[in-house]
Amino acid sequence: MSVPVVAIIGAGYAGLACGVELARAGVHVTVFERSHTMGGRARVVHKDHHWRVDNGQHILIGAYSELTRLLRLTGVSPKQLAHLPLTLHVPGRLHLKAASLPAPFHLAVGLLRAQGLHWADRLAMLRLMRWLKRRGFRLADPGMTVDALLAETRQTPTLCQLIWEPLCVAALNTPAAAASAQVFANVLRDSLGAGAAASELLLPRTDLSELFPVPAARYIGVRRGRLRTGNAIEAVERVAGGYRLDGDPGSHPWPHVVVATAPYHAGALLASVGGCERLVAQIDALEHEPIVSVYLALGRGQQLPEPMIGLASGSTAGPAQWVFDRGQLGGPEGLFSCVISAHGPHEALARDELVLAVHAQLERQLGRRLPAPEWSQVIVEKRATFACRPGVFRPGIRTPLPGLWLAGDYLDSDYPATLESAVRSGVACATAILAEIGHKA
Repeated sequence: MSVPVVAIIGAGYAGLACGVELARAGVHVTVFERSHTMGGRARVVHKDHHWRVDNGQHILIGAYSELTRLLRLTGVSPKQLAHLPLTLHVPGRLHLKAASLPAPFHLAVGLLRAQGLHWADRLAMLRLMRWLKRRGFRLADPGMTVDALLAETRQTPTLCQLIWEPLCVAALNTPAAAASAQVFANVLRDSLGAGAAASELLLPRTDLSELFPVPAARYIGVRRGRLRTGNAIEAVERVAGGYRLDGDPGSHPWPHVVVATAPYHAGALLASVGGCERLVAQIDALEHEPIVSVYLALGRGQQLPEPMIGLASGSTAGPAQWVFDRGQLGGPEGLFSCVISAHGPHEALARDELVLAVHAQLERQLGRRLPAPEWSQVIVEKRATFACRPGVFRPGIRTPLPGLWLAGDYLDSDYPATLESAVRSGVACATAILAEIGHKA
């Protein structure tokens, strides 16, 4: 009896997680990827000959159990991630570092030691966490926004400006006025509300394609799977025995096909099959938020006070919300990755103007003159994530058609569109396929 085969469209984190789990169970998979670079919306970008940077900065936390499990499974060295205590540092304004203690003492001690917070701020933060904990981090009103949650729990202006609003836009990529309080509560449950290990920041020391996609592809390949990069699949057709893919050089039908692309590509592929009209309309109705990454190479001797710092942002402070010191994370010394999440006034600026604005913002908030960039780059992901608003529709892994599946960070999950959401969907999809074909992992 031949081993069942599965085609996966998309070599991002979701598709490769699905492929790894299927390959682990002995199922032969073929992964099709339009690009020559793996990782989807979390990938390396080659710029100006010798610069390798990510298309956007991603933060992992210790609670990301599925992604960290898959990294171990595919042989990724633990040294590829910098393990740092949960640290919120805004130069000259805030320094809060969680203690290495069980919850809730890690946060309580961190608050006691925090610089830049008054007692009213400390009490307000504890009040919010206790309010959520009493409710089991489940909100009665699914339509509540993060702004409404902050008002309900009487958060101070300092906390809102320096902690809650930046954390919200970083995690959900959606402004607090429009973001889902329930999803934000889920993030807080597994970070500030969890123990020190779960709330650790895991910052990649390598690029996002090398972190998981390359080891995952190697893992699939040695288990008789195939990866076809530079191979676009334009449509999916129902045929006897499964599905035929437009763009597949092979001729046999696939009993199972996993659409593991971004949602704006998934809708078109599902529409090409037919029979998924309602699902296509729901996916196409998802609204998206951008992420802009501004890279500044300031040269040797330039370093931030922490590997990751927050910036006071807004129309007067400047466009960037977070800055990562890639030199402290295994990259070139003096290379800073400045992140601007969600829509905002920065979108009206030309790229050169944006570089100047972020450079000036860094100078103001670090309180020192900085050298002119030796190299700079602006990378815009116009549809980086779905807008994580209250009540937003997020589909499951199953489609109306047997053998046709979905995987991706936009699928139904406790989390917003994160790498953990992506890999969880891929693992869930693989588990369901194995159950259907009666295969034991």
